[in-house]
Amino acid sequence: MPITPANGGPAETAAPSGSAEPIMLELVDEDGTTIGTAEKLSAHLAPGKLHRAFSVFLFDDEGRLLLQRRALGKYHSPGVWSNTCCGHPYPGEPPFVAAARRTAEELGTAPALLREAGTVRYNHPDPASGLVEQEYNHLFAGLVRATPRPDPEEIGEIAFVTPDELAKLRDEGPFSAWFMTVLDAARPTVRELTGTAAGW
Repeated sequence: MPITPANGGPAETAAPSGSAEPIMLELVDEDGTTIGTAEKLSAHLAPGKLHRAFSVFLFDDEGRLLLQRRALGKYHSPGVWSNTCCGHPYPGEPPFVAAARRTAEELGTAPALLREAGTVRYNHPDPASGLVEQEYNHLFAGLVRATPRPDPEEIGEIAFVTPDELAKLRDEGPFSAWFMTVLDAARPTVRELTGTAAGW
């Protein structure tokens, strides 16, 4: 299970202090229908506002899952391991488009294949920050064949893992509060994608 530190890949250009536009998220009802928008941080303040999100699981040709360790500078869940990529569509942006876009931005490479893997709704407080994930999450699974070049502002390190290596890593260090919820929900599609021999 080689772990690769982020190495100064392409970083997003930050707007000058005080001039950045607020990042807006789509608020949804329990059926996933858009009902409004909210500023990103305000949507995560307890008790949280239900909003649209996405989670991506990418695998190599050996069926190993690409994990990322969130950068220490992240305002939410810094320094913990999580799935390949997760985030929020911009208002009006299709979740598939957002998932492909954000994966390329964070990892410096686009998925070779990406398919829908269902949705899951959850409420996960983050004990460390006090923030709350109230999310209607669109799941995606796919393949990665190019060498990732993670943006160090987003990702501290990456690792390709088998199911057994994932279990060991989970015993050794913290994972995001939502990780197992989204992985379990995506498993049927993951198994179709990777085959039974991969063990997912």
